[in-house]
Amino acid sequence: MTYKIVADSSSDVFHLNDVAYAHVPLKIISVDKEYVDTPELKVFEMLEEIKATKSATSTSCPNAFEWKEAFEGADGVFAVTITSNLSGSCAAANQAAQDYMEEHEGAKVCVLDTLSVGPESHLIIDKLRELILQGLAFEEIETQIHEYMKKTHLLFSLESLENLARNGRTSPAVAKLVGVLGIRIVGKASDEGTLQPLHKCRGEKRALATIVEEMKKHGYCGGRVWIDHCLNLGAAMALKELICKEFHGATVEIGTCMGLCSYYAEQGGLLIGYEG
Repeated sequence: MTYKIVADSSSDVFHLNDVAYAHVPLKIISVDKEYVDTPELKVFEMLEEIKATKSATSTSCPNAFEWKEAFEGADGVFAVTITSNLSGSCAAANQAAQDYMEEHEGAKVCVLDTLSVGPESHLIIDKLRELILQGLAFEEIETQIHEYMKKTHLLFSLESLENLARNGRTSPAVAKLVGVLGIRIVGKASDEGTLQPLHKCRGEKRALATIVEEMKKHGYCGGRVWIDHCLNLGAAMALKELICKEFHGATVEIGTCMGLCSYYAEQGGLLIGYEG
């Protein structure tokens, strides 16, 4: 069986070694411009332009045709989507999967609703790659990846909630508090796949310590961690240092937020995927 992993761009994964891979882009839309979430997108420029506009902004998910086109060339496909509670990407992927299997006799497509975004999706994609390279059957990979997804989690630290408020993801009143006197929101992806604020932290140092405490509460004991930052490499490196100091031998990798994740995390934001 020829395998392929396909993910929407909320994963911030655009290339994968040794296994066939494709991504389908989400879009960020303002009254003046449409930003397509690809590796070529100039994220800082996008954030500055969106910040300057007074008009409403929004996001748009890939459609079923784009997903189905990305499936081509494989008879065993694993599709990784942003949480279905924040986007229609998962619904479009499911429609594409149904159409693809009808059009390609014997093809199998497994759609994985991550109930998350960004670095947690990255961990899931890396695990899929590992399982495929082991030469396992499609059904065994499907079973093992669902078990793995029970052990992965997402935390976030945000300096601004302006774009989340614009899109109705949080209340404008809460959004106004963030950034005032250095307040940062630390939260998590809930079991339902929504963004759940947990703590209001004054200062970045306190926010990073709170993240480590939350990781420990959810069973982190030295597994893999993926940190994506939005124009805040210093905080990402400081968090990595905290984790590695407490958990010797922990595997912590750092990446950057691209279009969709940067739009919601905003400048200074951190997204942390980890194994519990």
